[in-house]
Amino acid sequence: MNPGDLHDLLGAVKDGRVSPDDALERLRALPYEDLGFATIDHHRALRRGAPEVVYGGGKTPEQVASIVERMAAAGHNVLVTRASEEARDAVLARGLPVEHHPSARCLTLAVRATESLVGRVAIVSAGTSDQPVAEEAAVTASFLGATVDRYFDVGVAGLHRLLGRTEEIRRAKVVIVVAGMEGALPSVVGGLVEAPVIAVPTSVGYGASFHGLAALLAMLNTCASGVAVVNIDNGFGAGYLACSILRTGARP
Repeated sequence: MNPGDLHDLLGAVKDGRVSPDDALERLRALPYEDLGFATIDHHRALRRGAPEVVYGGGKTPEQVASIVERMAAAGHNVLVTRASEEARDAVLARGLPVEHHPSARCLTLAVRATESLVGRVAIVSAGTSDQPVAEEAAVTASFLGATVDRYFDVGVAGLHRLLGRTEEIRRAKVVIVVAGMEGALPSVVGGLVEAPVIAVPTSVGYGASFHGLAALLAMLNTCASGVAVVNIDNGFGAGYLACSILRTGARP
């Protein structure tokens, strides 16, 4: 249940428009719902400002579909990351109008309008091979209410591509930088913008990149101030963190 729904329900009980027994029935699945194979945290939106997100990896298509169905029934918008086409088909088979984002490997289901966050999020990626992770960050941030601008394939191997977009990127309140190989791009961006930078190493690269470990270590050792680093290929974590910054920064 979302904060607004709970507030309205309590007001309805106070005004006598809803009986305590009816209100109790609506709250029966709170704070969580046990499906046997999963426990859905229906109070996540009350605590964090956003509903629980489903990690699709390792779950069967039917498990994903069941979770999405129950979350939607509780009034939550739903984001599934690392979702397969089979999971998409299983959700659609239940009559739920889920949207598939193939590049990001995500599913989204909008039950209600999302409140728009103040400020823009810029997604900057080094190369085309980094795009799936960058798209996961973009889809996540958009799902949570951010306005997202994409700047793809502007890596340090052709620095003029980045410098030509710098003024646009500087308009963002948060910048997410996605890079594999040697992972140098976040340090460069961190030296060009005032906004906080969230660095995302990817597993893209040749042998000595060690599946993203080289990029991760380079980003952790950045000489630029104001750069935070999430885990390898964790576009979701970067998008979520960016929106947390926007949400808390807008509070009085």
